[in-house]
This record gives sequence, C-alpha cells and structure tokens, in this order.
Amino acid sequence: MKTKFAIGCLVQWYEIEMLPEYVDTLLAAIEVYGREEVLVDIKLVTNQELEQLDYPDKLIHILSEFDKQVSKLENYRSDVFIDKGLTTISDYRREFNTKYCELADVLIWGESDMLVPQQAFIVLDHLHQNTQTPKYVATFGICKMWDESWKVLEHPKFTDKPFIENDYSNWWSLKYTMSAEEMNSINAETQQLEVLATQQHKFNGCGLVISSEVIKAGVNIPSSVFFVHEDTAFMLTLNRLLPGTPQYILKNILVVHNRNHPKKRLYVKGESGETMNQKRRSNDWYVKANKYSEENCYNLFNPNYKSKTWKDVWK
Repeated sequence: MKTKFAIGCLVQWYEIEMLPEYVDTLLAAIEVYGREEVLVDIKLVTNQELEQLDYPDKLIHILSEFDKQVSKLENYRSDVFIDKGLTTISDYRREFNTKYCELADVLIWGESDMLVPQQAFIVLDHLHQNTQTPKYVATFGICKMWDESWKVLEHPKFTDKPFIENDYSNWWSLKYTMSAEEMNSINAETQQLEVLATQQHKFNGCGLVISSEVIKAGVNIPSSVFFVHEDTAFMLTLNRLLPGTPQYILKNILVVHNRNHPKKRLYVKGESGETMNQKRRSNDWYVKANKYSEENCYNLFNPNYKSKTWKDVWK
C-alpha cells in the first residue's frame, strides 16, 4: 500500500507571484507518484495588519492570480483557503500538523519559495516503507549554507563549493535563485539514492518531512512561537519529547529554497532595501516580532521565562 502524504503551504499575499513555480513543481511530483495519495493544502493570507499593499486595488490581482494557480488543483485532492486573519507561518504549520496527522502517514512543509523535486514522493514512499521506526523526520539535500554545521545536509554537488557572502550568481549559493529546470537537471544525475541517518537533528522548515506519528505523540510548534523560528521550536520540542528520533537525510535529492527570489516581497507599501532581509527589517514591528519569537523559542523549557506576544510587539 502506498504512503499517504499531506503537503502544506502558506502564501502571504506579497508572495503570490512565486506561487506558480511551487504549484507546477508540486504537481509534476504528484503526477510521478499518484494523485490519490497526496493531499495538497494551500492557504492565502490577505490580512494587512503587518504589511500593507502599496495600492489597495492590487488585491484584485492577487486574488485572481491565486484562483488561477489553485484551479490547477481541480482534479487533485486539495484544500484551498483564503484567510483574512493574521496568520503567520508558525500558526499555519501548527494547525497543518494537527489536522493532517490524522489524515496522512507523512507530512511535508511546503513553502511559496520552494521547488519540489520530481522524485520527492517516490523516494519518501520508499523511505517510509523501509524505515525501522514509525517516528522520524527527513530532509532533502540542500544548497551551500552559512557554516559547517549545515554541511551534513548539503547536496554532494554543493557541499565542497565555497561559501561567498552576498553571492547571487553562482548556482550553488545560498542566495542564488534556481529554476526548476536546473533543479531537475541536478536530480536527474542521481542513479542511487544516498541516505544518511542521524539522531543529531538539524533542519530548516523548507521541505521538512515528518511522520504523522511524531505529531500524534505530541511534538508540534508551541503557541508561544507566534511568528518565526517555528522550525527551530519544532526541533527543540522533538528533542525534548522524543530524543533519539532518527532524521533521515536524502543527500542526493535536491530541494530548492529560493530565499531571495526577486518576486518574494512584491506590492508592499513603504519597504526599503535591496535584499529580502533589508526589506523585512525596514519595518520596526518585524525586528521586534522576530526578536521576541526567537526569545520564546529558546526559552521554551525555561520555567522562569514569560513568553512575549503580539501585544509586546505593538507596545
């Protein structure tokens, strides 16, 4: 019997122009595996409490583009939502985990700037059918990262390349925007899957694979982590509740995380800066929310720490 998957993606309104690449690569991977075995969840957030549209009538365009992309899912097993409330990536992934752990065997965290490998569901099905424990997490190979601590996750073609700060032009770079064709070309070179197993957890949220039994056992994103750092909070909770849970690293299947995609933050009023990080940090609320969410994350198990909230951000 084939493994049942659920893959979820939150799309903030300013990310709408990246969505076609995510949807197209996702559907290509589903076609290779089978439509009946994959549940697709996509939520568009139109709330403007944090970022505001530069021109209000752009919302019509955003909703039209969203409808155009989700119409591609018409013959697939999908749940599509438009959310007018303030919903962050932490909120969405917490709710996704809770809902779909009862509906699927394996959960995958998608992202609007993610490209899904065509082989994704095939290799994950093989992993799930052959793993020795029902509780595990898994990650695909990734690009060249910031420091040596990430090397275990890096794809073999990337790992020996140099890390160059502010490198947007080399295909192995953290800040390079890769196309689906480039990703597929790299993955087509893989003849035999290379899988590493470790109990030293290391991952980011893009493409994270979680067996549903992990969520059913109580591991999730704590509600105190209200904005970002949800992947780290999930990892710390996993370490605390299920120490020794294996992480399988599918080394030579590349997943693409286009962190600096030129279409990542469009139509936002009043932002400044050349990089995505500079644009985000040009908002005072972002700096505070990022800081407080991080503090909450690293104090999850500190009995003397009182969590910060959105109320503290707006003080």
